Amino acid sequence: MNSYEVIFILSTIWVGPFWFAMLLQPKAEKTKKLLSKPLFFLGPIILWFLIMIISKDSMTNFADSFSNNEGFLIGLIDALSSEAGITATWAHMVAGDIFATRWIWKKSLEHNLNPILRSLAIFFGVMLMPVGILILILSTLKKEKFLL
Repeated sequence: MNSYEVIFILSTIWVGPFWFAMLLQPKAEKTKKLLSKPLFFLGPIILWFLIMIISKDSMTNFADSFSNNEGFLIGLIDALSSEAGITATWAHMVAGDIFATRWIWKKSLEHNLNPILRSLAIFFGVMLMPVGILILILSTLKKEKFLL
């Protein structure tokens, strides 16, 4: 197992306890305290920076994608098609997913969302983040203060 595989796994595992706390104990004080600080998304962000440090070509490859002769998307494909590229992308996605899921969790509690809908939104917040957000939005459409 190389360093990129380890970082990939660590970024995935990092968000697990936070996600499970939101899913299984959404109203618990321990969950609220756990998610009150940025610790829940810092792990994947730090790992992203670690990738940038150990793979000096990562940022260069990304910057070069803008001037690729075959077009930006082909350049971006080239930049992301490395172990460093896919691992950095994964850490970036995991950080974004858990950040959005925390927002879903917080809003679902504020709106006193049905527990089943809340759990579905939180589950999909990490698994398929746009679906989790859509569940939250559709579940709160009738609310007086829509997502505010």
